[in-house]
Amino acid sequence: LREVKSFLPDKANTPLSTFLVLKTGGGSQRQGLGRGIHWHIENKVEYLSDDPEQQEIPYVRVYNEDGSVTEYVDVESDLDPAMINVDDLKEMDCITCHNRITHRVNTPEDTIDDLLAKGLIPEDIPEFRREAVAVYGAPYDSVEMGVNAISGLTGFYQTYYPDYYAQNQDAVDGAVKLVQERYQQSVFPEQKSDWTTHPNNIGHKDSPGCFRCHDGKHLNQEEQAIRLECNLCHSIPVVSGPSDFVSDLEISRGPEPESHLNANWISLHHTAFNETCSNCHTTDNPGGTDNTSFCSNSACHGNVWEYAGFDAPQLREVLLAQLPPEPTPLPTPAGGPVTYSGVIGPLFQARCGGCHGASAGLQDLDLTSYEGVLKGGTNGPAIVPGDVDDSLLIQMQSGDLAHFGQLTPEELEMVRAWIEAGATQ
Repeated sequence: LREVKSFLPDKANTPLSTFLVLKTGGGSQRQGLGRGIHWHIENKVEYLSDDPEQQEIPYVRVYNEDGSVTEYVDVESDLDPAMINVDDLKEMDCITCHNRITHRVNTPEDTIDDLLAKGLIPEDIPEFRREAVAVYGAPYDSVEMGVNAISGLTGFYQTYYPDYYAQNQDAVDGAVKLVQERYQQSVFPEQKSDWTTHPNNIGHKDSPGCFRCHDGKHLNQEEQAIRLECNLCHSIPVVSGPSDFVSDLEISRGPEPESHLNANWISLHHTAFNETCSNCHTTDNPGGTDNTSFCSNSACHGNVWEYAGFDAPQLREVLLAQLPPEPTPLPTPAGGPVTYSGVIGPLFQARCGGCHGASAGLQDLDLTSYEGVLKGGTNGPAIVPGDVDDSLLIQMQSGDLAHFGQLTPEELEMVRAWIEAGATQ
C-alpha cells in the first residue's frame, strides 16, 4: 500500500492523499506468480530502441510459454518487423525500468509537496504551494538567478499578506530558505540539468516510463494492445481529502464483462460508457474529478497523461471497429403477462449476465437462459415457480446485504410477480 501526499494550489494548501496498492508480483507462471510489475523479469521480453535513453520503443517481442512469440508494433511508427535485425533487440531487465538508481531530481510540484508533507514547511502559510511551485519551476540562466527569484516569495507575503507576514516572519523566511536549498541541491542551469534532463522510467506521469510500451498503441496482429490498464500494476487510485476519515480502496476480484477483456478497453471505455456500467460501478459525474463515484476519479481524469496513446489518429480507427454493441433497452411490460423471453430474460442478461452467464457462470449458475434459471447452480434452483419466498434469487436480492448485482426495487418487484404467476417462459 502506498500513500502519495500532495497539496492543492489553493490558499489553504489543501492536503490530499492518493492511496494505491502496488501489484509488484513477479515469479513464473508455474509458481502461480506470473503476474504484476515484476512479471517482465521472469518472462522473456525483447524490445527495439534506437535512442540512447531508450525512451522510444516502437517494437516489443514477448516470448510465450508455448514457445511462440507475440510481436507488438507502435501503430504510429513506420516499422516493418520483417526488417528487424534480431541483434538489435535488447532483453528487458531491471535497469530497463530502474534506470535512476542514484540522484533523483524531483519536479517543482513534488519538491514543494515533499517539504509540506514532511512538516518542514508549515501548511498554514497561505498560497505557498502555488507560489513556490511557480517560482521554482521558472527558467533561469544560473543557480544564483534561481535562488534570487525564490527570495522574491518574501516580497509576495509582505505585499499580499502583510499582517500574516508580520506575525509569522520566521516561518515564511524559513520556508523560503528551504526552497532555495532544494533548488541549489538539484537544479543546475549552467549545466543544463534539472528535473526534465534525465527521464525516470518508474511510473508514467513525468516521463514516458511504463508508457514506452504500455501506451495503448503497441498492437499485435490481432490489433490487441500491450495492455494500457490502470489496475494492471496497481489498484485504481483513491484520492482522499482532509475530511475523508475513511478511504475505501477497490481491489477487483470478480469476473470481468466481455468488453473489459479487450486489451484496448481503457482506450475504449469513455466511448463505450452506458447504463450497464452502473451494474458494477458508481457512475455519478462520469469523467469528472470530484471523486463522488468510481467514474469521477480525480487521479485519473484530473491529470493529462501526455505519454499515453489515447489520441493517436491511427489507433482511433482501430478502436472504432472494436466498440462493443450498444445495450438493448430493457423491455417494459405492455399490460399482458410478464414472461421470461419477453421481459425477465433481457433483464437478467443486462443485470446478471456478466457473472451468471453461459460462459462465466459463477456458482455454475446461468441466468441468461430459461433452462439455466430453472436448473439453478451449486446452491440449488434459482427460482421455484409459484413460490417467491423459497426462490433463492429472491432471497439473495432481498437480504440484509445488497447483492453485487442488485436489482432496483421496481425490477425486483417485477421478478417477484413473474415467479408468483408461475415463472412462464
